[in-house]
Amino acid sequence: MNYFLALLFIFTSLYIFKRFSNRRKLKKIRASLSENWGKEYKKSHYNFFVIGKYFNNNFNKSEAYHIISEKCKIDLDIDDIFKFIDRTSSKIGEQYLYFKLRTIGSIENLLKFDSLVDFFKLNKKVSISFQMELSKLNSNNSYYLEELINDKQLEKPKYMWLIITLTISAISCLILAFFNPFFGLALVPISAINMVFHYKNKHSVTYYLNGVNQLSRALNVSKELSKHPYIKTYFKDLSFIQKIKSIKFKTEFIAFEKNVSNEFLFAFWFLFEIIKILFNIEYLVFYSFIDSITKERKSIEKMFLFIGEIDIAISTASLKSGNLKICKPTFTKDKTIDFTDIYHPLIENCIENNILLNNKSMLLTGSNMSGKTTFIRTVAVNSILAQTLHICFAKKYVAPYYKVFSSIRITDNLLDDTSYYLQEVLAVKELINASLNLEPCLFVLDEIFKGTNTVERISGGKAILSFLNKKQHTVLVSTHDIELTELLEKDNFALFHFSEKIKDDKLLFDHKLKAGKLKTRNAIKILDLYKYPPEIIKEAKDVESTYFS
Repeated sequence: MNYFLALLFIFTSLYIFKRFSNRRKLKKIRASLSENWGKEYKKSHYNFFVIGKYFNNNFNKSEAYHIISEKCKIDLDIDDIFKFIDRTSSKIGEQYLYFKLRTIGSIENLLKFDSLVDFFKLNKKVSISFQMELSKLNSNNSYYLEELINDKQLEKPKYMWLIITLTISAISCLILAFFNPFFGLALVPISAINMVFHYKNKHSVTYYLNGVNQLSRALNVSKELSKHPYIKTYFKDLSFIQKIKSIKFKTEFIAFEKNVSNEFLFAFWFLFEIIKILFNIEYLVFYSFIDSITKERKSIEKMFLFIGEIDIAISTASLKSGNLKICKPTFTKDKTIDFTDIYHPLIENCIENNILLNNKSMLLTGSNMSGKTTFIRTVAVNSILAQTLHICFAKKYVAPYYKVFSSIRITDNLLDDTSYYLQEVLAVKELINASLNLEPCLFVLDEIFKGTNTVERISGGKAILSFLNKKQHTVLVSTHDIELTELLEKDNFALFHFSEKIKDDKLLFDHKLKAGKLKTRNAIKILDLYKYPPEIIKEAKDVESTYFS
């Protein structure tokens, strides 16, 4: 009796200690989340291969209003933009945020999402409690839930009849062994055959283990999140919870092996493994589970989107609660761009600029490092964020609802033996094809056709830019070619420039956008500033005055 009381005291003490420890840990996590609300996350590593899996594997993205291409993603540093704005609490949220940044949907869905962001921004306590729930899906295994949605599911083996026959034989032999020991001996060869099939199928089970293990966790998190009255109002259809709940037993049965983490459970697992082998239990349940996954794939994706939508809404609310200058965009059906204090979020202490274009595109000139390319990137990045998260890094943003295309970073492709100029030709051809869209497009180009000679660069560039500048489209192009200003001003291009000045033998940039064409040339002055030989400077000036004045 004393031993029993002692054991009871020990187990009770351990239970109380564990409860106290867990509560203390949760309190610490809550305090950390509250303290970091509105602040940039400093994650040490981003694996964009797995973060991008839902976007890359998704079959439904073709139904979107617009997809940000791989070329545009690289041109605009979308991966770095992702790192800056990411405040998600789960791996599912990470994957959905990446998908969201590269998938522009309808204005109606965008405004609906913004209402969810506003709710979390105004209800910080709810946001923190939701973040604590979502953090249960922050292990790397959660990346693999999307495989249950997008991967091609296994088909039942053609010899399934044999597995069922062996299972029936094993059960029959076990029962008959009570009447005749000979049937007990017959279990030995049956068990040996079953073991072969069992471990042959282990590879398939292992492949699904990570995703299956997270399915149960994601279901539990979804049930907790769905209890809030506002969530029930925002998400009209939560039937996916009950549908996935119906396969919960199979899910937990398959995932049990993943959760064996101590000696007592291992002993139970070993006994259970023998029973599973003898009667092909795992084999039969696994393929029944695969059938259920195939049948409920849409429900699993709805759960993924439910968790992802809530997580990125909280992430965006946290972003908007910081000290950044952020505004909501206004979308217009006119060909009008009106930005006030627009800036690039990745540039520390970025100079803000204003621009107003009415029924015009922009031709931007200026020297290297003056800010031309950064400015057109700034506009394109803010256009994407405006149409995916309904936020802009500006005081005011008014523009059409664009499809965004770019031609900025061009490199020689040595593996394909493709020249720089041909790479440019192929990149610009995509923009020409996109210009056939009836919806407004934003085309951003940097130094068009700089891979060829001056005469053909200017003549070809002029023709292409005029072609792209159709009624509904807007073109933002940066160039060193002053000659293009006179040619394109007649074709409805507004002229702007960035300039620099040399003062006290120093090159100074103000990075402020100015109306009109660039009237100064400082390239030779810069050569002089950096102590090029006097004879080079003199000859350069002579050539300039003789041939280009």
